[in-house]
Amino acid sequence: MYPLLSKESNVFIVEDLTKDIEHFINNFQHDKVFLLSDETAFKLCYPKIKDAIGLSPDRTVIIPSGDNNKGIDSLSKVWHLLSHGGADRKSLLITLGGGMPCDLGGFAASTFKRGIQFINIPTTLLAQVDASIGGKTGINFEGFKNEVGVFNQATAVLIETSFLDTLDSENIISGFAEMLKHAFIYSTEKWEQLKAYDINQPDYELLKELVADSIRIKDHFVQNDPLENHIRKALNFGHTFGHAFESLAMHENRPVLHGYAVAFGMICELYLSHIRLGFPMPLVMEIANHLEAIYGHFEFDESHLEELYQLMTHDKKNESNQINFTLLEAIGKIQINCQATKEEVFDALHFYSNIN
Repeated sequence: MYPLLSKESNVFIVEDLTKDIEHFINNFQHDKVFLLSDETAFKLCYPKIKDAIGLSPDRTVIIPSGDNNKGIDSLSKVWHLLSHGGADRKSLLITLGGGMPCDLGGFAASTFKRGIQFINIPTTLLAQVDASIGGKTGINFEGFKNEVGVFNQATAVLIETSFLDTLDSENIISGFAEMLKHAFIYSTEKWEQLKAYDINQPDYELLKELVADSIRIKDHFVQNDPLENHIRKALNFGHTFGHAFESLAMHENRPVLHGYAVAFGMICELYLSHIRLGFPMPLVMEIANHLEAIYGHFEFDESHLEELYQLMTHDKKNESNQINFTLLEAIGKIQINCQATKEEVFDALHFYSNIN
């Protein structure tokens, strides 16, 4: 394996996954190593690591797949495994799966006996470029995304891009949204590079290079602001509206993948960027049309506007009862802690609703 340039996030591109896992496991007593996975990742990805010395079915917990399972009940199952399996402060929890088990496992490890070490092995594109990196952990609570959590860096994040072969097209496309977000907050050059990449017919060799670039971009912001007090908030671009769309979809039993919700949210926040900061409208339309072609459209009507607005009021970036947005003056030129009136938020939702 070889490390990516990183201070805060210990990210490694693996070359022999079994040997690389064993390299870390050998720093722990084998009977103190535990594994968390979800049903999908365990079925499709666990066979690639099952021969690693130190892993055991007796110290493994498998939870149902889907973000709606990232809650108290699943957290309790992980704690139960650790507690009844004899885990102590010198134990290790390995998470295998997408963003949901990475978030859940990181939080479970961070809070069990006031904290044990954990390693993320992200198996989805979304998790590899975003959820597993940067130290954010957490669970959903009472219908709100990531309402409870802590910052805590993984001991290591092991990136194995061959896992992407197990994904369907929808999940590849979902992860690509976070890569696009990284491009928008970083540089026009990165946006042009990703705009030219056909995610519907992915070239996996090139994608491996793009994944490494995307991780470096995220790490650039994490290094400079590990606890999200300032510039790291740039990584929330698209997420204030996106989380509201995601929560509404969950409430109405029509769930959307996280990356899709972020893509919808980025269109809204680009429009807010236009009316608040002068982001060029022709570029708003260019990007909106590009995202619509990839991600389709999220349907809602006038009756949903107030609910979407109220969902945004629960966003963790908010301060002093104000909704905080990350907006762009231009690609790569970020403004954090931006406010907008309720009318402007509704205007952005109207713009999005009428775009197709």
